[in-house]
Amino acid sequence: MVAELLVLAFLHLTTSPFISSVHVYPVPTAGVEINQGWEVIYRDTNVFGVVGKAVILECGTTLPDLYIWSFTKPGTEAIKAVVYNLGKGPVIQKLAETLGQLTVISNSAAVSIEKLPLAAQGLFTCQAFYNINVDPKVYYYYVHLTVRVPVTKPYLLLSDASPVEGSTMWMRCGLDNGTEPIRYVWQYENRTGNVTTFAQSSSNIINITNVNRTNTGWYRCVASNDVNSETSSRLWLDTIFGPDIPQIEVTPYSLTERGYSALERETVSLMCQAQSNPVSQYVWFYNNSQVYAGPQYTITKILRMHTGDYACLAQNTYLNTRSKKTISLTVYYPPDGSPSCSVEAALNHTFLRLVCSWPGGFPSPSLLWTGDLMQAGQQTSLQSSSAVVLLSSKSLTSYGSLFTCVGSHLVLKQQTECSTRSYVPPAEPVCFAYATNNQQYLMLSCTWDGGAPKALVWWEGPGGQNQGGQENSNILVLRYGTARSGNPYTCYAKHPLLLQPKTCSLTLEAPVLLTQRRVVSVFEGSDVQLTCSLRDNYLPVNEITWFNNQGVSVQDRSKYLLLRTSAWANLTVKDTDVMQDSGEYRCSTSNAVGGADINVTLVVKKYPMPPNVTLVRVMYNSQQRNEVDLEWTVESQGDGGWTGFFLEHRWMSEKPNKRTRSNDSQVLREERASSQDWYINIIQDPDARIYTVRGLTPTVTYQFRVTPVNYRTIGYPSAAKTPAEPRSSMYPAVIGAAIGGMLFAAFLTLLLLVFIIRNRHNNPRLHDMLFGLQHSQSRENINFPEDEMIREAGLEEIGGSPSPGPTVTIPRAASPLSATPSPATPTISHSPPPGDDNEPVSVTITVKATGS
Repeated sequence: MVAELLVLAFLHLTTSPFISSVHVYPVPTAGVEINQGWEVIYRDTNVFGVVGKAVILECGTTLPDLYIWSFTKPGTEAIKAVVYNLGKGPVIQKLAETLGQLTVISNSAAVSIEKLPLAAQGLFTCQAFYNINVDPKVYYYYVHLTVRVPVTKPYLLLSDASPVEGSTMWMRCGLDNGTEPIRYVWQYENRTGNVTTFAQSSSNIINITNVNRTNTGWYRCVASNDVNSETSSRLWLDTIFGPDIPQIEVTPYSLTERGYSALERETVSLMCQAQSNPVSQYVWFYNNSQVYAGPQYTITKILRMHTGDYACLAQNTYLNTRSKKTISLTVYYPPDGSPSCSVEAALNHTFLRLVCSWPGGFPSPSLLWTGDLMQAGQQTSLQSSSAVVLLSSKSLTSYGSLFTCVGSHLVLKQQTECSTRSYVPPAEPVCFAYATNNQQYLMLSCTWDGGAPKALVWWEGPGGQNQGGQENSNILVLRYGTARSGNPYTCYAKHPLLLQPKTCSLTLEAPVLLTQRRVVSVFEGSDVQLTCSLRDNYLPVNEITWFNNQGVSVQDRSKYLLLRTSAWANLTVKDTDVMQDSGEYRCSTSNAVGGADINVTLVVKKYPMPPNVTLVRVMYNSQQRNEVDLEWTVESQGDGGWTGFFLEHRWMSEKPNKRTRSNDSQVLREERASSQDWYINIIQDPDARIYTVRGLTPTVTYQFRVTPVNYRTIGYPSAAKTPAEPRSSMYPAVIGAAIGGMLFAAFLTLLLLVFIIRNRHNNPRLHDMLFGLQHSQSRENINFPEDEMIREAGLEEIGGSPSPGPTVTIPRAASPLSATPSPATPTISHSPPPGDDNEPVSVTITVKATGS
């Protein structure tokens, strides 16, 4: 069957061992003769590829037993083999080299073509054979490969890059290569960068009729096919036109019925603009006389004689066309600035005068006053064209009014105005007094700030000490010392909006001094501050002066610190001393009426002694004798307190003195110790009670003491002590072992006794030997089983009342640290830990048994 398939597939196959090519010819569908039972299936697909890219040609979904790929070029009928696999692996023919880089995809009959050329376009046929030994099937896969070419970058051509407005032109989008069909899009970009599409076509050329100035801008074309899209570089289209009728702008801008107007002595700029391409050339004419060439004609400090007609001529030199426009300019000059308004008091502050001034200008400006008035208790409006208006206080409101002067001029488009307000000062008049530096005069001043117009003020004092009736008389000058104490000085203030004047008064008094404490107590060595302040008083005083306890004015800055203002003075006494600084200090001041003093008593106390200190423990903390633990206690603190301690130590020689007797050795040691210097270690923590001294010499005997200190004094040192030796660390272990052994022996003995008592009927002899004979008549009545057990056991709690019968005593272990115990009571002694001053504790265990 395999041979038959090969005859069907190959009409001619060279049998030489050096086969270079295989020629495969298609068998027409109607002419294919297959043995009965065979099946032939046809598949037809279209595949699109791109030049230079990769494409895959499929031959079924599974790998056939045999397959042959062939190629038929469009326009021919020849079928040429490309790849075949007859069961021994794929073989690629030389024809495949012209179709691109062809490879067979592993585990399939599909082929991949890399860097696809245009020559690969055509019909690819795959003949696939399946189940050739059982039930053969033959598939014909017709793959129509279409190779497309991407479009290249197009280029834009213009028939005229600078057409005249109204003419016709064409644009062409050139393209070197690309697979049809190709679409062309035409884009326009204006000067602001906005891109729009204005045409689409399948042709690469368009015509533009009636070109106008709006067509000026950047142009580009976009060419695209089914593969890609490319955009050309942009080209600039410059439309030639103009000039249009010129537009003239006058700066500063001012328009009247007869044309434009300008203010005299200002700079006037005439700007001419006419739409044109290329840009127009401009010429200015004044009353038909050429005065300037250029688009902007500027007149510096224009005068009224510059009034006339100004014409602008615009001409396009490329097209040799021109246009012209004429305007009329009139020079006016308004008043300088703007109106100025003021409100004044008149007729001894009983009338109000409104003044509006705006001098100059041509023509003269018009002025109009507006505001609110009171007529018969009703509020009315003021309308007056006079520059000066006189108003009575009766026609004004006491809350004030706003008056506006409106000015207008022919040249100005808008009216200009100024405003002034008449109102009473918001606060009340204020009176105060002050003295000159040389204390020659006392000045009484009266102010009533604010308000419009300014109020009239004057003084009236007792005894004809007054000055009034004139403006700016708000100060009353008195010779120093002539002011009358307790008598009021009155200031009167009159405003045009008020029918009655306002007043404020001053009553001159002597100063009053205050202090926080009249008696100040402090410990010596401290800084203390004495205060002196002036009670609220309107009358100014001289400088506040302090005198020390000797009655001398304070000047020494090393001993005293003086801080003061006009209202207070604080004196600081530095480093106070009991003998030098105790006493009375005086604060003094005066004013134009009188003086005042205040005394402050300073009590400087001795700093109290620190409390006493007692050393309660001085002991070496190890057998090496190089560290000592110290512990001390402090008595009640008292008033002085303490800030720390001096921990002092010294050492004594241990060499014996052969010349002294044994009973004098202690006296000699103390004499030697007293001759040694004490070395101080400062402890700054007042709460410290324990300290460890390290770095000691083991062979030297030391003495230690503790002295309390505070800020000013040093207390009494504690009694000197020599460190004690540490207690042996083996003693607690031995005592603990002994106690544990005794407890264990006592527990075993107790168990043995309980066992004998419970089994006294089984072992009567052993029971009688330990407890003796017992009579049944002596047994007590037993009501409960528990009583029976307890009675049989014959036990009592430790510490209970004794009962008749023999007493068993547990033997006691010997202890070298405890006293000799009583023979009747066993005792267990515990050795206290090192440093514990408590006595050893004895524990006694007594077991009593009673016979039945």
